[in-house]
Amino acid sequence: MNFGEDELLRYLASFVWPFFRISSMFITVPVFSVKAVPAKVRLIASLLITWVIMPTLPAMPDIEMFGYQGFMVAVQQVALGLTTGFILQMVFSIMLFAGQTIAYSMGLGFASMVDPATGVQVPVIAQLFVISGSLLFLAVDGHLLLIEMLAQSFHTLPVGSIGMDKTDLWRVISWSSLIFADGLLLSMPVMATLLFVNISFGVASKAAPQLQIFGVGFPITIMLGMGLIWIGLPTMLEGFSDMLHNGFALVGALLRLQ
Repeated sequence: MNFGEDELLRYLASFVWPFFRISSMFITVPVFSVKAVPAKVRLIASLLITWVIMPTLPAMPDIEMFGYQGFMVAVQQVALGLTTGFILQMVFSIMLFAGQTIAYSMGLGFASMVDPATGVQVPVIAQLFVISGSLLFLAVDGHLLLIEMLAQSFHTLPVGSIGMDKTDLWRVISWSSLIFADGLLLSMPVMATLLFVNISFGVASKAAPQLQIFGVGFPITIMLGMGLIWIGLPTMLEGFSDMLHNGFALVGALLRLQ
């Protein structure tokens, strides 16, 4: 069977446009965007997913791939994929922020390591929170749900349609403020408890300076903080699960799935 140039370009377009949207999602999505996952793995995963879902997708528009219109369509698909992964990345930033605030309250801000996702120094406690959130994300099949939503988006937001507008961008920007609000809500019980403990140490040190309260206060604060994390982490993960659900809801609204 011989393929003409038009048939070849049409078949190539039916693969390239979905590939742009899916591969760009892997650049920003949590868990898979970290440096620990090689770029080759993300590329192979994008190629396989695109190849699997390609027969189920609607017919692609007749757009010249190597022209100006094709360039704009490619930019649109990349923007959709990047935004989809970025929304869930903001949800994981809530856990990172909560872990940082708790670590500083415990006096463990100096105990830091390089975050594989951002490449910056973050407290070890924050890494514990991020790893716990990542395991929860995989346990609830969040990665599979995201791929399914992205595959369905080709029916609700076909290639060549208007795509995201200013309202969608403003919604994402406004939603980013929840990083600080929800992060504080998750860490507030531990922070408040440690604050009262430090106040008690201060009052005791003022009343009896010869006891050297702050000499033993630091290890007590660390041990108490670790105990509070051990007790409260399941509840924090429940709150993170609700925030993850809200993140998927925003992705669904962005992709016109709701």
